[in-house]
Amino acid sequence: MKRTPLLAAVLWTLSACSGGSFVGGASNAAEEVAHGLGHAVSPIQHVIIIVQENRTPDNLFQGLPGANISKTGLDSEGETVTLKPVSLAASFDLGHNRASFLTDYDDGKMDGFDRNLPEKFHLRPFSYAPASEVQPYLDMASQYTFADNMFQTQQAGSFPAHQYLVSGTSSALPATTYSAADNPYDERQPTKTAPAGCDAPDYSLVATLSRGNGDSGAGVFPCFDRPALSDLLDSAHLTWRYYQHLYGTGLWHAFDAIQHVRYGPDYANVVSPSQTILADISAGQLPAVSWVMPASDAYSDHPGSRSAKGPSWVAAVVNAVGESQYWNSTAVFITWDDWGGWYDHVPPKMYNHFELGFRVPLVIVSPYAKAGFVSHRRHEFGSILRFAETAFDLGSLDTTDKRSDDLADAFNFKKPPRQFVPIQAPPFNPSSDTTSGPDIEDRE
Repeated sequence: MKRTPLLAAVLWTLSACSGGSFVGGASNAAEEVAHGLGHAVSPIQHVIIIVQENRTPDNLFQGLPGANISKTGLDSEGETVTLKPVSLAASFDLGHNRASFLTDYDDGKMDGFDRNLPEKFHLRPFSYAPASEVQPYLDMASQYTFADNMFQTQQAGSFPAHQYLVSGTSSALPATTYSAADNPYDERQPTKTAPAGCDAPDYSLVATLSRGNGDSGAGVFPCFDRPALSDLLDSAHLTWRYYQHLYGTGLWHAFDAIQHVRYGPDYANVVSPSQTILADISAGQLPAVSWVMPASDAYSDHPGSRSAKGPSWVAAVVNAVGESQYWNSTAVFITWDDWGGWYDHVPPKMYNHFELGFRVPLVIVSPYAKAGFVSHRRHEFGSILRFAETAFDLGSLDTTDKRSDDLADAFNFKKPPRQFVPIQAPPFNPSSDTTSGPDIEDRE
């Protein structure tokens, strides 16, 4: 029989316990975050959260003016290494589970990225995507706003990352208040990965971790029942959709792992395929909040996908918005779910034993985003949730969104909306796509 969590009612009682304690002293949120988006002055009626895969600012945004991007890295021998160009279509992947994070981070020295690689491959993490392949990303960042101090909230890969992007936490409630700390594994063969979500087979478990003291918890079935931003939107009678490539189990299928969504009426808001958002925009049916997953593995930017098509997909979504009736009322946030094993030179702040993780890029596209602006303020995934909560006056999930800023520094709502200029990119044509990489579920 399928294992499922306890009743959702238990969750709401326990959810206040999900914040975790801090390492190295108490958090001074009043000094660390600045709020001020201002619901009364914001014309934003639509928020789009585009989530790509496994990149860092040093890897993806070399040469962006004004951004804190390093051209060199530090290897495990203490040697300075010059980053070299490597195609988005590279055939190899790099370690990006929690064990990889701890190795790469190396107690803040940021010198372990090559430590567990064979000598002949030890330079792989010290790479950047060539401008010829990522020019659409560079154009968006230089025309609008780029955040060079954006951090993935969690210290692991895709499954917990996507939970943070909808809930501000990966707490494995109601089974435990510990965090889901990695991608699921096969209970019968713990070194093998397993499907993620409420429809996963019974042998799927996910490791858990105490954010407060770092202790490992029991492996739990990857189906949770905690609040998500969707619940706040429902309470405010606002629409939302989560666009994903396929239905069913998947590391990028956040709501397939939240029981009251997966087995309730809200699952009608989980839509496949991802490019349905293009049709919804054209038909005048864009919801208030949209999460947009890659149109397929080939469009994800994931290392090992053997494809450089990610920028064409993201540009297709941005251009569809920019050329539609929604441009003057929309904010588009483009981020990457984890660092993917690529080098980055900026050590994250440690709130606790699982937060924060490494830097990831964040591009903000909106007629109200500051032109050519680089935000140096510290942001995290909760900042995107906080923006939506503030723009729509939703209240708070009381998870990491509560300590996060609301990205107000990236916007100027006192100026009239800027006219959209289309982003030049190769055409997005998934019907002709024959590129495929390793199975997403088998990657780590």
